[in-house]
Amino acid sequence: MNFTQPGQIFFYTFCLIALIQLFYYLYFFMRLAFYKPSVKTTSRTHPVSVVICARDEAANLAKNLPGALVQQYRTTHEVIVVNDNSYDDSKYLLEEFQKTFRQLHVVELKQEAKFIPGKKFPLSVGIKTAKYEVLLLTDADCVPASEFWMDKMQETYDDTTEIVLGYGPYHKKSGLLNKLIRWETFHTALQYLSYALAGKPYMGVGRNLSYKRTLFFKHKGFTAHNNIASGDDDLFIKTAANAGNTKINIDPDTFTLSEPASSFGEWMKQKRRHYSTSKYYKPVHKFLLGLYSFSHFIFYPLFVLSLLFFPWPFAVAVFGIRFLIQAIVLFYCMKRLKEKDLFGWFWLLDIWMFFYYFIFSFALFKKPKRSW
Repeated sequence: MNFTQPGQIFFYTFCLIALIQLFYYLYFFMRLAFYKPSVKTTSRTHPVSVVICARDEAANLAKNLPGALVQQYRTTHEVIVVNDNSYDDSKYLLEEFQKTFRQLHVVELKQEAKFIPGKKFPLSVGIKTAKYEVLLLTDADCVPASEFWMDKMQETYDDTTEIVLGYGPYHKKSGLLNKLIRWETFHTALQYLSYALAGKPYMGVGRNLSYKRTLFFKHKGFTAHNNIASGDDDLFIKTAANAGNTKINIDPDTFTLSEPASSFGEWMKQKRRHYSTSKYYKPVHKFLLGLYSFSHFIFYPLFVLSLLFFPWPFAVAVFGIRFLIQAIVLFYCMKRLKEKDLFGWFWLLDIWMFFYYFIFSFALFKKPKRSW
């Protein structure tokens, strides 16, 4: 047979793409699937400053802030809420909370920061206000999954650790949209947690993130990207993280839970804001993430073309090998991140990623908005 025939081109390209996908599953994602944290011989507690920024979040603060305030923690800690120019009842609500919880400190911002859009200025103020070295960051629309969130996140630190990456899943609800949102959140965590375990940390999520206060000042805070509204989490981690100073914590007690978007349009808006910052990642991370996304995007079209224009048993065999390894790795990753209910849907959700990449690829070329 002539090797220039379209069917052979499709099939051999499909084989190459399948190999690239298997490389990511076996080199990166398997690290998370079979991850076991190192056993500590000694335990140490650190004073902790929780920092939460809020703008017009009275309803979320009423529902979620108690989760941060009632943490079971046996040493010094504080919860700082930066109320950023809110027009709702946040101020009065926080004043009521302060009457009950002495560890709550409120910073009222009454002026907008010129030329610093988004959350970075209020977060910087909160970090500068913090008294303690270990910072634990979350959002007003998040609630810790347990009363041991603070204790177990700070327990990850040792003499070399400066950053701890956590997981921030969404509440489980019925409906297709909830599955799509949770699958995308899991898929994102699959990558940034696995990359960190491979010594190539590139991002974290502000819903559940911890780092040292001195590290923040060492890198001059968000100065390198103050002009970008988003990126207070991923772009800072991109700047400050390395193979030696970053750890992950995926103990279910350390998760923070958020309400998912209620409409597809709202979710699209959130994801476009996130992807608009990925263009600022380091070249090695952009290459690795881009290669994975590209291979994922064209995997199914090439599979269909191989079925149509090449003897189908060969295409099915290659697909089957990738499917089996993918299923094993995803099962254990979902088990680690408490997303096992998605496993029965993963093959459909994996096909959905073709459309997902197509929809959100345009965000890479859009200028980030200045609001948060």
